Amino acid sequence: MSNENTLDLHYVHQSFQRSLKEDDDVVIEAYIDGYNELVKFLNLIGSVFSFVSSDVKSKIKVMEKHREGEDSVYYESFKKMMKYEKETSLHDKSGFVSGSRTMLRLHRGLDFIRLFLKRLSEAEDGMSTCGMCQCSYNETLAEFHPWYIRKAATLAMHALPSKPDLLKKIFGSEEHLVAAMTVLPQTLGSCDEVYRRVQQLYTDFSFHELP
Repeated sequence: MSNENTLDLHYVHQSFQRSLKEDDDVVIEAYIDGYNELVKFLNLIGSVFSFVSSDVKSKIKVMEKHREGEDSVYYESFKKMMKYEKETSLHDKSGFVSGSRTMLRLHRGLDFIRLFLKRLSEAEDGMSTCGMCQCSYNETLAEFHPWYIRKAATLAMHALPSKPDLLKKIFGSEEHLVAAMTVLPQTLGSCDEVYRRVQQLYTDFSFHELP
């Protein structure tokens, strides 16, 4: 894994590729490995999404407990987890922290990150990063946040630097930036495939509306 000050897209790509199981499943451990790296993106773009980043960390801790607990065999992959929690009604049990509900929050965050990264990579240098971020947020996470968080996040996005400065902040040196841009299409492809599979599983198990 790269240092805390830069985002390693190659590591994200490798982890997400490793997470792909059979034709329709995703391995949770490899997913979290990739996500842990990808969430640096939220930290590196400034305080705008620090609230999302801290929430992600708490969710990952919940999943680590599930994967180390006595029922760890059921928390190997998304499909196994959802099947187990659905059949035992654990997703509905009071006092139980559902893995399916927990991972749904990460899943929604991935949608935002991949969309903003894609827009950022395709934009001209002079385009507004604030506008790109707001559009990406409004199409993904905003739907699940109360109005005061939406308002605060939207206002904070105005502090985002220009595209060249933001990319430098995320990837570090020019050399690292060139390497990142080279691997970005494959990384986004992996993100898209992981997102597609997980989205379908939440649909199959009717878990999109977990509270």
